[in-house]
Amino acid sequence: MTALTFDRHASEIVTQTDLLVAAIDGADLTVPVPSCPGWNVGQLLRHLGGGQRWAADTVGTRATDRLPDDHFRDLSPYANEDPAVVGPWLAEGARLLADTLLEAGPDSPASTDPVPNGTAAFYARRFMNETLVHRADAILALGAPFTVERDVAIDAIDEWMWLGSLPMHFEFHPQMRELLGPGRTLHFHATDTPPDAHAEWVIDLTGDAIAWRRAHEKSAVAVRAPLVDLVLAIFKRRDIRSAGIEIFGDEELLDFWLERVDFG
Repeated sequence: MTALTFDRHASEIVTQTDLLVAAIDGADLTVPVPSCPGWNVGQLLRHLGGGQRWAADTVGTRATDRLPDDHFRDLSPYANEDPAVVGPWLAEGARLLADTLLEAGPDSPASTDPVPNGTAAFYARRFMNETLVHRADAILALGAPFTVERDVAIDAIDEWMWLGSLPMHFEFHPQMRELLGPGRTLHFHATDTPPDAHAEWVIDLTGDAIAWRRAHEKSAVAVRAPLVDLVLAIFKRRDIRSAGIEIFGDEELLDFWLERVDFG
């Protein structure tokens, strides 16, 4: 389920990267990133740019097996990055990925292991939102305000709900089954969007699998906040109890869901 097109996902990879590059102009990239412990901003940028290039290789070669990704996991060589160097490199990689995606087309096969049924469309959406969230990591670490367009933010939450409910998680993380139980529902509601945006999400843990839907329903716990705050809280980039976020109901269930649901 996605409201954005494949072409929009691909173009937003470039848009989000360009916003990030503009934000680091003249910045001290040795500043630690609290939401990515052990990394500074420069290392975060190298991780993101390496990931974008890896995705371009995967899509461009129609890879049927997962390509090695150690080159953007080991960030120790990148402790003292210069924005004048890493910025253009990052922008170049984003354009390479977008161009590769558009040339391949959304249905082009590509390994998305461990997510099944891989196509280029997965990488367009995943790296739009990967870039968005890492832009937030860097901008917040540098002490600047983070903003995002409404439709992009909604898509980011939709994708996170989808990823977090994939049945494969029970195979790789059996402890996630402990989330399931009677009466366990969570409702997230963006308070600054018009009704036709349908920016409300319900997570249903009452069955034998994790389910989610866009809906306004009474739930065991409800979270109300401006959309950008919901994005940051759901992606664990902001404390769920930050100012401006309202919680009603079973806070322990909310904490349990945030603890157990992850991707990557």
